[in-house]
Amino acid sequence: MTRLPIPSGGPRAERDLRARNDSAWLLPTDGTRTNHRLRDDMRRFDDSDEVDLAVVGAGAGGSVLTQRLARAGWRVVCLDAGPFWDPDADWVSDERGSHTLYWTDPRQIGGSDPVPMGSNNSGRGVGGSMVHYAGYTPRFHPSDFSVLTDDGVGADWPIAYSDLRPFYEQIEQELPVAGQDWPWGDPHSYPHSAHPVGGNGEIFQRGALAAGIETRVGPVAIANGRFGHRLHCIYRGFCLQGCKVNAKASPLITHVPDALAHGAEIRPDSMVTRVVVDDASGRTTGVTYLRRGREHFQRARAVAVAGYSIETPRLLLLSATERYAAGLGNDHDQLGRYLMVQGAPQTSGRFEEEIRAYKAPPPEVSSEQFYETDPTKPYRRGWSIQNVSPLPITWAEHVVAQGHWGAPLREYLRDFVHWATIGALCEFLPQPDNRVTLADEKDRHGLPIAHFSYSQCDNDRMLTKAATESMETILKAAGASEVMTIDRYAHLVGGARMAARPEDGVVDADHRVFGIPNLYVVDGSVLPTQGSANPALTIMALAARAADRLAAQARQGLTEQQAVRA
Repeated sequence: MTRLPIPSGGPRAERDLRARNDSAWLLPTDGTRTNHRLRDDMRRFDDSDEVDLAVVGAGAGGSVLTQRLARAGWRVVCLDAGPFWDPDADWVSDERGSHTLYWTDPRQIGGSDPVPMGSNNSGRGVGGSMVHYAGYTPRFHPSDFSVLTDDGVGADWPIAYSDLRPFYEQIEQELPVAGQDWPWGDPHSYPHSAHPVGGNGEIFQRGALAAGIETRVGPVAIANGRFGHRLHCIYRGFCLQGCKVNAKASPLITHVPDALAHGAEIRPDSMVTRVVVDDASGRTTGVTYLRRGREHFQRARAVAVAGYSIETPRLLLLSATERYAAGLGNDHDQLGRYLMVQGAPQTSGRFEEEIRAYKAPPPEVSSEQFYETDPTKPYRRGWSIQNVSPLPITWAEHVVAQGHWGAPLREYLRDFVHWATIGALCEFLPQPDNRVTLADEKDRHGLPIAHFSYSQCDNDRMLTKAATESMETILKAAGASEVMTIDRYAHLVGGARMAARPEDGVVDADHRVFGIPNLYVVDGSVLPTQGSANPALTIMALAARAADRLAAQARQGLTEQQAVRA
C-alpha cells in the first residue's frame, strides 16, 4: 500500500483526506453536535437480509472497520449493546453524571492481583471507550512487534511495524492528532501542531528538564483549530466525560458519520449473544442479538467481533457448538488467554502555586525515554510517562488509596488546585493464566458472565517500582513539597491474540479466526503485546489494515452475488 504524506492543511490535503473519510464535514454547522438527518436516513437492513458483514461493537475497531468496508461497497451492519449517543443530550460536564458511558454489567475478577472493572477500561455505546478516553494517541514502537526475538519475553507479532505504519498515518490524519515532532520509536510528525501547555504540563516539563528527562507535547487526538465542522478545543477539562464540543476524537464523530453516508447501518441497543456457526460447513451464518426484550438473528456472509478484551472472548466462548465445543477459535485452548493490562501508577506533587490541572486536556506532556529495554536493568521492557489531570472525585479516590479519610481527606480535597499529577504506563507481560473464562453467575439475559483472573509477575512489579521512582524524581525536581503515589491499572488488551499458528493464538495476521474462514476479530483483544503506549490508535490502525485486506481479498475472489451488486 502507498504511504500517504502527512497533510499540511492545504486544499489538496483536505481533498485527499475527504476522499477517504468525510466525517468531519458531515457534522452540523448549526451549533448542535449531531447530524440527526444522517442518522434518521440511515440505511436499515432486515434481519432476513444477508448482509456482507455483521460487526459486533462500534468502538475503535468496529467503527473503523465498518466505515472502511462501507466505502468499499460492502453491505455492513454494526451492532452495539449500548446507545447511539447524542453529545448535546446525553453528555454532561459532571464527573459523577458521566458513569452511564461505562460498561457496568457484572463481571467477576480474581487472581493474586485482580483488576477492577469499570470506567478505566470499558465503554458502552457507539464510540466505545474512546468516548471517555483521555485522547492520548501514541504509536507503538517497531520493537513492540518483535519483543520475544529482541528481549526474550512476551511474543512476536505475525506482522511488523512497517505493515501498520501507513495505517497509523491515515488514522492520525483522520482523528486528527496534534503534537510536537516525535523522536522515539519510529520518529515522525503529526498533522496538527501541539496544544498550549497548562499548569500540570508545565510542572512535568520543569521537573523533567531538571532531572535530565526528555519530553514532548502531545500526541492527543484533539483538534488544534477547526477541523472540518468540528470546533477547536476549549480546554473545559471534561475529556473523560465525553467531549461536548466534538473537539476530542472518538469513532462516534470520526468514522461513524462517513460510514452512515456510505450505506452502513449502526444498530444500537443490540446485545449480541452468539455468533452462529454451521457445524457442517464450519462457517458463520450470522449473529443472534437481543433488542427491546426480543431475540433476533441477523444473517451475514461474514462476522467481525469487535467487543474488546473481555466481551470478545466471552462471546466466542458463549458461541460454542458441538463441533467447536470449547468455543470459537479455541481448538488449542488459546481463547481468553494472555489478557494484559498496563501498570498505571500515578504520582501527585503538592506545589505552593495553584496548578489548576483540569484547565487543559488530561494528557499533554509525555516522555517515552524509558520505553525500551535497558540492558543494564534486571527487568525487560519499560514504561512511558504522561501528565494526567484527575477531577475531584478521581482525586478523592487517589487520596483515599493512600489511607486518608475524614478530616485529612477533606483537607486534601480543599487543596485540590495545588496538586499536579503524572502517570506511567508500564508494559506488563502476557501470561497464559491471565485469562477470561465463563463464570457460573448469569447476567440479566441469563448468560454466563465473564471471569477475569489476573496476576502480576516479578518483571511487572519491578517495572512499577522503577516507573514510580522516575515520576517521584520528576515532581521533586520540579519543587514538590509532598508527593503521593498510588498503584493502578489501565488499558485491557489481549484475549484473542494474533499469531502465526493456531497453537499460539486465536486469529491469523488477517484477523481471521483459526478454523472458521469467515469469522474475524478486529479489536484490542488481538494484540500479542501491549507496549507502553495507549492502545486506541493501534486498534484503529489494525482495523483500517484489516479492512484493506478484506476488501482486497473480496476483489480477488468475488462471489457471484457480490459480482452482481458490484
